[in-house]
Amino acid sequence: MDRLELTDWRRRVAELYARVRAETEPADGYAVWRAGRDDLFLHHPQSPLPADDPLRGTGLPYLPYDPGLRFELAVLPAEPASLHLDTGGDGTTTLERTGRLEVPGVGSLDVWWLAQYGGGLFVPLRDATAGAESYGGGRYLLDTAKGADLGGTHDQLVVDLNFAYHPSCRYDPAWVCPLAPPGNRVDVAVRAGEVLTR
Repeated sequence: MDRLELTDWRRRVAELYARVRAETEPADGYAVWRAGRDDLFLHHPQSPLPADDPLRGTGLPYLPYDPGLRFELAVLPAEPASLHLDTGGDGTTTLERTGRLEVPGVGSLDVWWLAQYGGGLFVPLRDATAGAESYGGGRYLLDTAKGADLGGTHDQLVVDLNFAYHPSCRYDPAWVCPLAPPGNRVDVAVRAGEVLTR
């Protein structure tokens, strides 16, 4: 049953991002995303929130939407690289660098390909807020293998820093998450998206 529940969770995340992409105004999409995530985290059996977590009563904390933090960015060439990350009971996750993004005001972020069955693009971010205002391991901007995809074209990605979110391991150590490798760590503070407290 856990596998069916997890499949349903991923399906609902993919549907949520499809609703976000369908909105003509990015701020409206952000409101849809926040409400949808709160509903999933509160009600779904695969929620990473423990049953007694106070966030079940308050909802997840986010900063207000900033329209200046949404970009359509070309995926630029990058030197090939592979990482093999231990994911505990799941084994190893292999990441292959497939490009990089130059994010205005932030810097360069690597774009990774999750080299498992089905694949997917993965763009984590660990900025200067990590460990104080956001989770110490960083946040995710895109994880298309799990449906977290804001859109794009054959050579561009929509990157909206307002949609930066904490991985499941931030809430429960039973989850093991790939964290931001060196090419996804920046020295600037990205005050957008999900945070530890409001």
